[in-house]
Order: sequence, then structure tokens, then C-alpha cells
Amino acid sequence: MKLQIRQIKSQARQSLRGTWGKGVLLTLIYFLISIVVTTLIEILFSGGIHNWLYQDYSPLGSELINFIIYILYIPLTVGILWFYLGLVRAEKPEVPQVFSIYINANLSLKLIGTNIMIGIFTFLWTLLLVIPGIIKGLAYSQTLYLFKDNPEYGIFEAITESRRRMDGYKWKYFLLNLSFIGWGLLCILSLGIGFLWLVPYIYTSNATFYHNHIAEKEVIEL
Repeated sequence: MKLQIRQIKSQARQSLRGTWGKGVLLTLIYFLISIVVTTLIEILFSGGIHNWLYQDYSPLGSELINFIIYILYIPLTVGILWFYLGLVRAEKPEVPQVFSIYINANLSLKLIGTNIMIGIFTFLWTLLLVIPGIIKGLAYSQTLYLFKDNPEYGIFEAITESRRRMDGYKWKYFLLNLSFIGWGLLCILSLGIGFLWLVPYIYTSNATFYHNHIAEKEVIEL
């Protein structure tokens, strides 16, 4: 059943009922891993916290290692997407499951390669004009979800399938995410604490969008 944006968000809140704690914990864990770890690396390469506080730019070594860490984080971010998809599907996922994705090395490498290719394609389209880049970014947005239901897909097959299935839904997906701007501003006023709840809300809403509009969509080949 195709849902309106307000219905998508309402269903997302329903999926989060009784599990907000898991969402908050997952957001906090990801924040600690991604922000704290990279900051500690910068401090280490800067020669101490005093040098780090007064430096004009980050050392090249820390930038390189942080880039590598960013690449290694990609499977984790996908695991988080799949966690919320499981939540929407009433599969009762647990937080440790997001890390189990690293057990499958081939899948992890495929996800890393896919994320890189999406970035390259979106960047190339953005070189033409910003708007085409945004449109293509929306078209590719369901790729990582598709791997959950279709692990046999290759990188380019999943990207192409996302583009096809998003035909007619890009504007709706854009408006769905745009609708959280007001909440984002309120979270900033809360010194960022509100993001612990907003992030799970956004992720669950996007997972609901995929589950109701994209997962079972049939694409007719011409």
C-alpha cells in the first residue's frame, strides 16, 4: 500500500514504539565511534591535545587514517539502515546485529564498493549542474536497502535497480526528508541532544518508505 508522507512518519513512530531506547543507544554508539575515534586520532597525530587545540589544519597522517576509517565505517552504516528496516518489519532487531555485517567479508567489500560508486556517479552528475546531482542521488538512495532483500545483486545491478524503482518516487522521498528540517532546528537548539531521537525517527521513516514503496515494486522492462 502506497502511503502519504504523514502516514509514513506515523507508521515509523508506531514501529519505534517501545524501541526508542535501542534507537537512541545506536545513535549514541555511532556518534562515539565516528566522532570520538577520529578526534583521538587527530590529537595523536598532532602531538597532544594542546597542539591539536591550536593547530590551523589537521596533520596529513590523521586525514589519511580517518579516510580509511570512513571507508571501514560503510558496512556499519548499512547495518544501521538494515536495523531500522528490520524494526519496520517487526523483526525485533538488536543493536549488536549492526556489527555482524562485518562477518561477511565479501558483502562488506561489496557495500564499500557500492557506496564509492554511488559517490562517484553523483559527483559526476553534480559537475553538470547541482540539481541533476541531487536527482541522481535520490535515484540511487535505495541501493543499500536493496542489498538486504537481494544479496545476490552486483554493484551496478543494485544501483540500476534503485534508479528504476525510484521512478515516480524521487520527489516524494525528497519531501519526506525535507519534512524533518523543523525538527533538526529544534535539535540544534537543544545543543544536539535531540538528535539522539531525531536520527532514529528519520532512519525509520526512510526504512518505512523503502518497505512500502520500493521493496516489492515491479519494474517492467521495455
